[in-house]
Amino acid sequence: MQTTDKQSIKKALNEKSGFHVWWRLLRPHTLTASFIPVFIGSMAALLEKPLHIGLFLAMLIASILIQSATNMFNEYYDYVRGLDHEGSVGIGGTIVRDGVAPKTILNLAFTFFGIAILLGIYISYASSWWVAVIGAVGMFIGYLYTGGPIPIAYTPFGELFSGVLMGTVIIGISYYIQTLTITIDIIYISIPVAIFIGAILMANNIRDLDNDKESGRNTLAIILGRKQAIQFLGFLFLIAYSLTAIFIINGVLPKWSVITFLSMFKAFDVIKKFQGKSEPIEMMPAMIATSKTNTIYGFLLGLSLLLEKLI
Repeated sequence: MQTTDKQSIKKALNEKSGFHVWWRLLRPHTLTASFIPVFIGSMAALLEKPLHIGLFLAMLIASILIQSATNMFNEYYDYVRGLDHEGSVGIGGTIVRDGVAPKTILNLAFTFFGIAILLGIYISYASSWWVAVIGAVGMFIGYLYTGGPIPIAYTPFGELFSGVLMGTVIIGISYYIQTLTITIDIIYISIPVAIFIGAILMANNIRDLDNDKESGRNTLAIILGRKQAIQFLGFLFLIAYSLTAIFIINGVLPKWSVITFLSMFKAFDVIKKFQGKSEPIEMMPAMIATSKTNTIYGFLLGLSLLLEKLI
């Protein structure tokens, strides 16, 4: 790709130099998938006993570091396998457009993992060493998401893995380290969140469908086709909100959780922004709106649990 084309892509994506290079590397619009589950699991635990702030902060930082490292592995291995180029939209562009050495990205990812491990040792010491085992498995899967001989991101199971690990597992751990128990209700509460997190990856794969197909990936979006994938994304939103309603009616969630339905306007916006679009750059707003849907829903869900405690 010529330099002029590269510059036009950077301008269209509003990519800046300096600090913004490293900020984009983290893919900040996706980090909602790490801090929202910690918030929800911790607020659910607060209903049972006072919150241990040290464990909360350690879990929050560790989760963000692990996801950030996973994003870096993604960028590194997609570059190594030749999937990313200067015109690729769905990446931080740190390697192909900003010229950061691939080895630097890889080393930074392992550094983030190392810090997360230290935080995990503290969390496990204060709660249970089973947390270390589960955390290690989660980190390994995070690496295998784009690393390893058969990257999970190249299969139809990416949404499932990301939803379960970032949603159900993180909510469960965040709840457990505060209460030292796991209940069936916390598992139920995690399901809609897992769906919204899986939807973030689904939106990402819809946007990247054509390039992924050419690169040999076999994501769920490719199997369904763009039109059906967008419809399936809408179906995921419907399931998540339906489960929320059922949980409120059955008392699994407090009545305050009805405020989560305020996030539906953003979910509708996602589908609207996808319809009629075919170019990755045109679908970026829909991808960002999907992350915002998870953020708004998750924040309101956590807030509803807090209100149940306070009122």
